[in-house]
Amino acid sequence: MPDSRSHRGPHPEDAELFAPSQWERLRQATFDLSWLLTRGYVNPSALALVGNRYRLTARQRLAVERAACGDRELRARLDRRVEPEVARGRPLLLDGYNVLTTVEAALGGGVLLLARDSTVRDMASMHGHYRKVAETLPAIELIGKALEDLGVTKTTWLLDRPVSNSGRLKSLIEQVAHTHHWDWEVELLNSPDPVLMDSPEIVATADSIVLDYCQRWLNLGRLVVERLVPGAKIIDLACPPEPFDHCFGGMASEDNIGGDSSAVPPP
Repeated sequence: MPDSRSHRGPHPEDAELFAPSQWERLRQATFDLSWLLTRGYVNPSALALVGNRYRLTARQRLAVERAACGDRELRARLDRRVEPEVARGRPLLLDGYNVLTTVEAALGGGVLLLARDSTVRDMASMHGHYRKVAETLPAIELIGKALEDLGVTKTTWLLDRPVSNSGRLKSLIEQVAHTHHWDWEVELLNSPDPVLMDSPEIVATADSIVLDYCQRWLNLGRLVVERLVPGAKIIDLACPPEPFDHCFGGMASEDNIGGDSSAVPPP
């Protein structure tokens, strides 16, 4: 069935699935999944265990999965994250679809998740297809304003060539850059992830795989949303935002993985 959406807004069921009455349950589920991942459990079995315990729907499980991470990943990601002022006077590699869809969702009233690793992630799924929506142009301009305010010298947008309409999006981004006299370049790559992972430059992304391997990253999506999209619907699932050994005196630290098999995730 063709994609006929004109907005990057919420899913029809999101008002119920992510209502304030659901937030504490989703936080506890994110807590438990992060705890299990810290102790060496793997997905999808860990997610199934948590999802069944809290009776989560498929969409709620997706949200919990996107928000959770183990202590090893948490420490590594935060260690490589740079503060916004570090980007001043430097070039930037921008994970195009990753950042753009987050800002689009914020503008369209979609659900955004504050994840344990400090990023803000959206609930959009492209599945190899991208459709320009009403929020696309305003989102590109907001990203540009944020980069201009940060003092980034040059921005290289990386887009996935196999995703449909990437060529059209490239042209639109270039038009916006020309209008505002922004020093932008747009590249179509079969797979941007390896480039983002290996680059010595600062990269802007919230993609967990890239964050686990890149050298330095800027939390651009969250910065744009928090500074320039007042009223964005952000659900805080960053619980806890510090390693578990801070909470439990080392009980769930990586050194204990494979230790006491009788231990169970805290309720």
